[in-house]
Amino acid sequence: MSTANVIEKKKFFTTRRMVVIAMMSALATVIYYLDFPVPLMPSFIKLDLSNVISLLAGFSMGPTSGVLVCLIKNVIHLVIKGMGTTMGIGDIFDFVTSAVFAFTAGLIYQHNKTKKGAIIGCAVGAIAFALISLPLNYFIVYPIYFKAFGGEAAILSMYQEIMPSVKNIFSALCIFNLPFTFVKGVICAVVTVLIYKPLSPIIKGKE
Repeated sequence: MSTANVIEKKKFFTTRRMVVIAMMSALATVIYYLDFPVPLMPSFIKLDLSNVISLLAGFSMGPTSGVLVCLIKNVIHLVIKGMGTTMGIGDIFDFVTSAVFAFTAGLIYQHNKTKKGAIIGCAVGAIAFALISLPLNYFIVYPIYFKAFGGEAAILSMYQEIMPSVKNIFSALCIFNLPFTFVKGVICAVVTVLIYKPLSPIIKGKE
């Protein structure tokens, strides 16, 4: 390992940065628990705003910090909640999608630290957040849900109660989950852009 890499790692793993990441992870975990059902969606789909915290971390301390907040949040939640019948797939899904969101937005902002850069980063991040959710849901998450909640027909019936014309899980994911995930990303992005500037000096320890 080169001297430059060692110095860079030392710069990242500062005591203050680790403390701030830990505090933001704890806050993200609390917000993650404050989820609520969404109208016109199956009851097992909930909305939470914990991604606001990982986005704040990604903007203020770099994209890797945003990913770490996502990871710690989901590990804590998984330890408290347990694996359950779904083998923790909900937390794994949330980590992967949230990490993609925070890393993408944070990386773009890191190269253009302006309000415009923050908006572009959040917009691209929200799109990536939504797009990656579709294959993850279809190929990994929902097959596990089928086994845990009575089969594909049982899950599909929840969507058909809202829209009887839905014929299969893939169309349900495209009609319901994909737009919902994007809207969730947009909400988190808007909140982040609005509060980042006043909170930035506090997070960075400049005040």
